[in-house]
Amino acid sequence: MTDFTLNAEVRSDLGKGASRRLRRNAAQVPAVIYGGNQEPVSISILAKEIAKLLENEAAYAHVIELSVGSTKHNVLVKALQRHPAKGHILHADFIRVVAGQKLTAKVPVHFMNQEAAVKKGGEISHTETELEVSCLPKDLPEFIEVDLANAEIGTIIHLSDVKAPKGVEFVALAHGNDLAVANVHAPRVQVEDEAAGEGEGAAE
Repeated sequence: MTDFTLNAEVRSDLGKGASRRLRRNAAQVPAVIYGGNQEPVSISILAKEIAKLLENEAAYAHVIELSVGSTKHNVLVKALQRHPAKGHILHADFIRVVAGQKLTAKVPVHFMNQEAAVKKGGEISHTETELEVSCLPKDLPEFIEVDLANAEIGTIIHLSDVKAPKGVEFVALAHGNDLAVANVHAPRVQVEDEAAGEGEGAAE
């Protein structure tokens, strides 16, 4: 069910002061597992282990096998708190995954064939870099592909234009929100030059 694993320990010393001591003295990250109709569990994870895991983009949208002593939990990364300047993880929230029960998760977007749009003279703006999906754990994709091969200048790619993998539903669409995922526009310099030219014409 998973290709990603982490080891953790139960954490009984709670509170902000305890969390600071944990990070400073033991090089560990405080975290919580919740959901799945079970009580939340406070845990700690070696900072270097969770940092290594999250070097792989797929880990953010993949079921992780989290071992706490002899108990194994299938979880997803739900939220991360990072240091505002250094970027390292200060706290992690994991949500339990239950086989046969739908889950929601944010999945990275991979934009394909961008060079085709660029060759046509366009510039690409990525308005969404991740999308929230709903699906069974077995259907959770590591990423969503958005193909820009046929995109012309002036094209806006909406969520409804993106093909969802089998068994996957876009949460925003289910709520009637057809997000703009990307758009192809004329280069900014060209737009500014044309605007300047129009201004000069008006002055004459």
